[in-house]
Amino acid sequence: MRRFIERMGPIGTAAAVLVLVVVLGALLAPIIAPYDPTVGSVTQRYQGPSPAHLLGTDQAGRDIFSRLLWGARSSLIGPLIVVSVTAVFGTAIALISVWWGGAVDSFLSRVLDLLFAFPNLLLAMLAIAVFGPSLTTAALALSVAYIPYTARVIRSTALRERNLPYVRSPQLQGISGTTITARHLLPNVAPLIVTGATINFGFAMIELAALSFLGLGVQPPAADWGLMVSNGQQSLLKGYPAESMLAGLCIVLTVASLGYIGERLGGRAAAGRKA
Repeated sequence: MRRFIERMGPIGTAAAVLVLVVVLGALLAPIIAPYDPTVGSVTQRYQGPSPAHLLGTDQAGRDIFSRLLWGARSSLIGPLIVVSVTAVFGTAIALISVWWGGAVDSFLSRVLDLLFAFPNLLLAMLAIAVFGPSLTTAALALSVAYIPYTARVIRSTALRERNLPYVRSPQLQGISGTTITARHLLPNVAPLIVTGATINFGFAMIELAALSFLGLGVQPPAADWGLMVSNGQQSLLKGYPAESMLAGLCIVLTVASLGYIGERLGGRAAAGRKA
């Protein structure tokens, strides 16, 4: 633990603690949330903070604290789908491109260039228009949009590693390319994959929240941070900013924390390669 704190620094440690709190809140939401996040009461609308409602209630009389806890679930699950799919397919494309080279590399590069032409949110909106609005549709569409970024970064590093002696030597010994890739190339690009996933998680959270804000992601009455910001707009104009501001603050702090952690991990990975 002391070593982790020394490496991450005080800000990095605080960011890691905040992310841990968010994850624990999401996991334990069914246990610690005092109310059903989708059920409200007309008589409880716009209640201020109190022992009964720690953060007050929204325009439908639903407990804001409970909705933040349950909203953390969808706000984390969506980006998790994005980074998982992106890491698997982006890494596979990069390593296949590097190892086979030639026509395979050229073909895959052209496919990635084609995907680069589509803005992330536009691709997600096109998918939602075809398959209907849902968190899964939005997350998978964003995954496709994120793959070329991940593949390009990993390819550039793997291409450099491909020509080093520790890869060339087993190749001359007749060891198969699949074995060399799994035993040597993949472990050496793994820190880059983790760093990229951490940073992409934050970007995906923002874009999925934007889609939910527009009504294209998580659908009411489910709890989601982006949806809460959208639902709280009218309340904000009426002088009840709690729902929008608290949900927005959760998004900003989580994304900022993940970004800082990603930068620290990237710095450590670079230092390790130089050593």
